Amino acid sequence: MEPDRVLTRYADRILHLHEVPARDAVVEPWPEWVDPRVRTAFAAQGVTHLWAHQAEALAHVHAGRHVVVSTGTASGKSLTYQVPALDALVRGRAGDAIRGHRAPTALYLAPTKALAADQLRRLPRDEDGAPLVRATTVDGDSSLDERSWARDHAQLVLTNPDTVHHTLLPGHERWARLFAGLRIVVVDECHHYRGVFGAHVAHVLRRLLRVCAHHGSQPVVVLSSATVSEPEASARRLTGLDVVAVTDDASPHGPRTIALWEPPLVGAAHPSQPPSRRSAGREAADVLTDLVLDRTRTLVFSRSRRGAESIARGAQERLGEVAPELPARVATYRGGYLPEERRALEDRLRSGDLLGLAATNALELGVDVSGLDAVVSVGFPGTRAAFWQQVGRAGRDGQPSLGVLVARDEPIDTFLVHHPDAWLGAPVEATVFDPDNPYVLGPHLAAAAQELPLTEADLALFGPRAREGVDALEAAGWLRRRTAGWFWSTPAMARASRAGAVYVHQGQVHVVDEYDVEEGVAVVHAEDPGWSTSARSTTEVSIVSTRRTRRWGATTVHLGEVDVTSQVVSFSRRRHDGSLVGEEPLDLPSRTLRTVATWWTLPPDVVERVLERTDVPGAAHAAEHAAIGLLPLFATCDRWDLGGLSTAVHADTGTLTIFVHDGHPGGAGFAERGYEVVERWLRVTRATIDDCECRDGCPSCVVSPKCGNFNEPLDKAGAVRLLDALLDGAPDA
Repeated sequence: MEPDRVLTRYADRILHLHEVPARDAVVEPWPEWVDPRVRTAFAAQGVTHLWAHQAEALAHVHAGRHVVVSTGTASGKSLTYQVPALDALVRGRAGDAIRGHRAPTALYLAPTKALAADQLRRLPRDEDGAPLVRATTVDGDSSLDERSWARDHAQLVLTNPDTVHHTLLPGHERWARLFAGLRIVVVDECHHYRGVFGAHVAHVLRRLLRVCAHHGSQPVVVLSSATVSEPEASARRLTGLDVVAVTDDASPHGPRTIALWEPPLVGAAHPSQPPSRRSAGREAADVLTDLVLDRTRTLVFSRSRRGAESIARGAQERLGEVAPELPARVATYRGGYLPEERRALEDRLRSGDLLGLAATNALELGVDVSGLDAVVSVGFPGTRAAFWQQVGRAGRDGQPSLGVLVARDEPIDTFLVHHPDAWLGAPVEATVFDPDNPYVLGPHLAAAAQELPLTEADLALFGPRAREGVDALEAAGWLRRRTAGWFWSTPAMARASRAGAVYVHQGQVHVVDEYDVEEGVAVVHAEDPGWSTSARSTTEVSIVSTRRTRRWGATTVHLGEVDVTSQVVSFSRRRHDGSLVGEEPLDLPSRTLRTVATWWTLPPDVVERVLERTDVPGAAHAAEHAAIGLLPLFATCDRWDLGGLSTAVHADTGTLTIFVHDGHPGGAGFAERGYEVVERWLRVTRATIDDCECRDGCPSCVVSPKCGNFNEPLDKAGAVRLLDALLDGAPDA
């Protein structure tokens, strides 16, 4: 691979090059306890020795310790759970590992159906090519006959947390053979379980372990994760178990070059709009074209299916103009393809027949593709761990590789490409989620009681707020207290658009004719009127309680519960060039969200020293937007998981206040993480705004795609002065 020509051609866009040196492997022999049939099956796949971290993990599992393996992409994490699971299951088939009348079984959990299917396909086979064990996937696509076979015969069931929640746990008596024999529970790609989703999965796992104990099994839990901060603490919070972390990656990789790429400013589509940069997708299509011309096997990651298709199509069109034989060697890989279509693309990529592939993260989650030379990430993928997982797809055979981050028009991307030292080589993020969120905990306590009566002894499993949750459910009539514990009850359930709005569904444009607020039903007809609509909303935040407070200089930072009341009051029509057609008032009910927020205040005299009175709303609004856009650097979330409000004088504080809150009932842990790192967070926010080359604000710094006030008012320069005042006297992070 010779990326120098591409890097030289686009030198004006590349803000930084980072070199990652090669790493040699540290190998260990196979442990003696592994069944020879299992070793032979892995040897047929070319695995004749172990890397040191694999041997370490196997020793922990064999000793009965729960373990999380947190090492890099292509470091062989799958082996650390496949070997002990297959060893137990193979011995069970021979009858020498049966405990009492319970034949051993294993359960594998993946975030997606596609990954579970891929793991099934990649299981080692015996010398004759036959499966070592009876294994199958169970998910929403499984037929009744397939589920029946899995219940009666499968030794290894591969599924996902949603199916465990909806199918296996409510019907655990029918799955008694599986639960009674469980030796290994695998939680793969566990770094994806964050935020509210992570809190739900944490309680699904607690319910799973409770049902296992009921059926007489105590499985060892093996978690697999990309390199994340504090994997032991995250795994303990996810499972409720004491977990040993294996983090010293002993796998080899070749030298890697990381290029940070910023598209140029191209002006505004309309005078009423802020300037923007050239599309990151178009830039990526250009990079893919040049790399394919150099016969460099390249994978491009896009955050959407449409983006992946557009990048592949753009590269094919450009290649067709200069090398007619190459367009057929570029393709798209995304969720929604049939399994045989995905396998064919993977095989073509491995063989070298396919030189370029534009993909969604369907290829990020553990799907095995080797032989790649370069990876292009279209926009920061949300976490540093995800970025390293993406670029780690290249160079898996030990050859030099290239990773390119093409910045999107987002504050977080702007900061990263301008401040490489802040994240390249820095520790990756902690996984943020809150299992004690009452809005998550309550329904799982109810579900657990439906599976088995809840007892006093069970409450510790569900955390310190379990007693509070049970009492609330009992008072509401969801649970009934009896001598044996709390039983599930079923109380009576209460039933809980606006005309002219434009709605796009699967690429087809519709116009709303009428909207029934109470029924939640909109009547639409297919039509493209030549304009789009966007809603204007008002938001009020009231402080319910303050949990923690910090102070420095004149700044006060709080964490607490808030009520966020939002109401859509109008919608505007804009032509596709951005010009305003008109605005229509609406009369819709307000909605209130009880959640967790962090907020910052400054006294009036300090605000008056740094800002004119008329500049305060725009400065605070701009600082709020940028802060929301940059919190994902510190908490594993997306800006769409957050909300905010800024006001020159807030009713509850009496002074300038900026709120950033979780967008989920009860909170998701994101605002709390922001409170914990607030000094670093505000410094990054200030630097991003100040570094952006636009004059008055753009999507790369303070313009938000989710603003309910159409990004009005915004004062970029005022935001910098306001953040300087907030940071005056702040301790070093």
